[in-house]
Amino acid sequence: MTAHAVSRRKTRGQSRDHARVLTWPFTVMVLLVAGAAVFVSYALWPTWPGEPMPLDAPAIPITVAGVLFDVPPAAIREAVQRVPGQQERVDLVFEWPSLTPPQPDEKAADKLALNADNAAAAAAATENERLFVTIAGLGAELPPLERLRTIYPRYIEAQASAGPAGLAILPFRAGTPYDSEDLLYLGANPEQFFARCTRPAGAVPGTCIQERALDTAQLTFRFPRDWLLVDWRNVAAGFDRLVTQLHPAAK
Repeated sequence: MTAHAVSRRKTRGQSRDHARVLTWPFTVMVLLVAGAAVFVSYALWPTWPGEPMPLDAPAIPITVAGVLFDVPPAAIREAVQRVPGQQERVDLVFEWPSLTPPQPDEKAADKLALNADNAAAAAAATENERLFVTIAGLGAELPPLERLRTIYPRYIEAQASAGPAGLAILPFRAGTPYDSEDLLYLGANPEQFFARCTRPAGAVPGTCIQERALDTAQLTFRFPRDWLLVDWRNVAAGFDRLVTQLHPAAK
């Protein structure tokens, strides 16, 4: 065998070894990319929501903004939200002052259909007996107490009027983001209780919003303004009970 043949054989062997050295990193890279693609496809693949829970089912676990809540299905207003697991927001309604979910109102619907006048009156009465609650993530929005300390003072009038049982009523200035609203709060300690309320306008009653931060979630209560003027302390205590009912860890 000539030296030239030996040299060619060595060159071929070296080429094959060099090819193997280059192939392994490439193969590993391909496998990593394929694995990442499979994971991303699985994570982003759309899934169909589960069947809504029946109204008479026990409370179901729902996580909003990383906070766990126990929510009775009958209180959830939207059927698509009536499933356990992670959700962006949940819209609820409760009877007041019992704080129980409303009963199926098929019979009430039959009564409301008698005539338009009776229907409007009955609907208004029903609305006055219900508390609407939204649970959503706080996101980039300031917590309610921070808004009370830093945002609302920019838009309020200088003088508050006295309300019932220690409440103070402070109007927001016209032309501000809270035009036609009042800030109702405990005069001696505003941070203990406060709410934003629209003013009654003709036949339209005033309504109030109270917001409470719970870790990274926020609960928004919507209710008639008259409730505060009758007994705001009972309203505040009812909200406390409901928060504990929905989030037992808040005790």
